[in-house]
Amino acid sequence: MELRVLRYFLAVAGEKNITKAARILHITQPTLSRQIMELEEELGKKLFIRGKRNLSLTDEGVLLKKRAEEILELVEKSEKEIMDTDEIISGDIFIGGGESDAMRIIAQISKKLQKKHPYICYHLFSGNADDILERLDKGLLDFGILIAPVDISKYEYMKFPKTDIWGLLMRKDSPLAKNAVIKPQDLLDIPLICSRQTLVREDISKWVGKDLDSLNVVSSYNLIYNASLMVEEEAGYALCLDKLINTTGDSVLCFRPLEPKLEVSVYIVWKKSQVFSKTSKKFLEELRSEIETSSK
Repeated sequence: MELRVLRYFLAVAGEKNITKAARILHITQPTLSRQIMELEEELGKKLFIRGKRNLSLTDEGVLLKKRAEEILELVEKSEKEIMDTDEIISGDIFIGGGESDAMRIIAQISKKLQKKHPYICYHLFSGNADDILERLDKGLLDFGILIAPVDISKYEYMKFPKTDIWGLLMRKDSPLAKNAVIKPQDLLDIPLICSRQTLVREDISKWVGKDLDSLNVVSSYNLIYNASLMVEEEAGYALCLDKLINTTGDSVLCFRPLEPKLEVSVYIVWKKSQVFSKTSKKFLEELRSEIETSSK
């Protein structure tokens, strides 16, 4: 399976039309049709359902589209790393992270490195732990920022010096807003918006003292911003980490920490035996120095 053919396939999948895709690719329509048919023969599967005007992907086509995008992204990333010159440190660093105030440390290090090496470019991907680890395992990320609880046993990692704190995001006119802290009994009779991560839900369940699913969970989220809009519109109260949503000034929202305090550690992880580009290696050196200094 050639990379060129994968690019042809993605063009057809995107345009849903052979003629339009051929025009974009600057090849003839018969040539493109033949390439797609040969790809289907090679795989032994139909990739497209041929309609009167447009094409649609089969289940196998949907899977190949996802894999082809990942393959071409990885190829592009590898090419950029190899093309780095010896004289100038340049290139791309791919970092994935869950929502955490610890990302400020990444931002601070990036700023320092950019002063010394202005040709470094950072690519950020946001997602939950499952999203990050999947992309890390496939080589699409150099580093992942993960919030406990999470299994990091098969990765190299460093622990950030600061922890995140769980609490409840609510409107300032909510009855619970008058409380300085949120206790387990406060969650029993209110509509809750919770993280969909299994390990996080287990931690919250232990804190509450009962299965989270036995409470009034009205919605779930993987990133907190959209959940905060639900809170603004009085759809529920969001269990989340601190410092992720602005609750100052004219914001209608406020955050109250859980009591007893529920703190979580934050880690930066990378694959064991990872072969880093010069750019990623320089970033890791700067990060290790920053964390060691902050921990003293």
